[in-house]
Amino acid sequence: MTNLLTRLHPHQGVRRDLASAHRPLLLCAAGMAVLAALSGIGMVIDERTVLGEPVWLKPFKFAVSFALYAATLAWMLGKVQRWRRTLWWLATVVVLGFLLPEIAVITFQAARGVRSHFNFSTPLDGTLFAIMGGAAYLGWLMTFAVGVFLLFQRRLDRAMAWAIPLGIALSLGGMSIGYLMTSPTPDQAEALRNGLGLTTIGAHSIGGFDGGATMPLTGWATESGDLRVAHFVGLHALQALPLIAVGLRLLARRFPVLHDMTTRTALVIVAALGYAGAIGLLLWQAQRGQALTHPDGLTLTAAGALLSAVTVSATIIVSVRQARRLSRTTNPSVTLSPEMCRPI
Repeated sequence: MTNLLTRLHPHQGVRRDLASAHRPLLLCAAGMAVLAALSGIGMVIDERTVLGEPVWLKPFKFAVSFALYAATLAWMLGKVQRWRRTLWWLATVVVLGFLLPEIAVITFQAARGVRSHFNFSTPLDGTLFAIMGGAAYLGWLMTFAVGVFLLFQRRLDRAMAWAIPLGIALSLGGMSIGYLMTSPTPDQAEALRNGLGLTTIGAHSIGGFDGGATMPLTGWATESGDLRVAHFVGLHALQALPLIAVGLRLLARRFPVLHDMTTRTALVIVAALGYAGAIGLLLWQAQRGQALTHPDGLTLTAAGALLSAVTVSATIIVSVRQARRLSRTTNPSVTLSPEMCRPI
């Protein structure tokens, strides 16, 4: 009995997850956290700016984002039962071929006081941006491969089994938005056709120019569309959807209708569809040259319709499952399904 209690102690489970997690990813996440702290200090003591923003703001934002990405992926890999060695190598390539080269270039360019993205001012700047582009492509491919292997893992919790691959799929969509920023703007394309040499090719602003008025901390444009908004929201579906699955599981302690695995799974799928709709809405808003902080009536109408659709869908799912649950309670002759008997 003592051994059984020891195995079931929650701290043992935490230690086991940490022991089985991907060490390079965990070390990378820790390193990114340190870099974020140092960049935060840099924003305070270094008065230099790039396009009107503190020179260390971009390393700070990317370090925080990469820390979340690496920690989440490490946690996911700590749960796998199949293809562990293959996934270990894929994740190692993510660290060495994507995260480290990307953050190294961003930090190096910040130290120089110049732009890291879209910068073709010198051969060195162009080469460094090309390295970042190659790293981003490799990161996309490796994340996709990891997602495919995670899709076929055996899990008792079907809600999480859906949340993880859906989160990865939406995150890949968010990554893909970054490629839209690398295309020349209409003015840049015209200049290139005329044989002019450019120091900047690509932009994240639409209907304006990079370096205009921005929001605090995020640096997102407030006078034009900004592709980075949809890019950011999409990237972090990797964390959002598993957190939703975890939240539903915790809420099941208070709301009996959520005891049913089918209910939680359906709600996760609805959340993923709503999240995908939000990414699409933010991308559409940006491509119309509209700032996040200044939505027009059409954008607000679309946002309201999306929110209503998600709310109604979730309400229907909960209402139907609640009605079936009450029906089983009042009709003892109904046979409980295996899912109803499975512990949470």
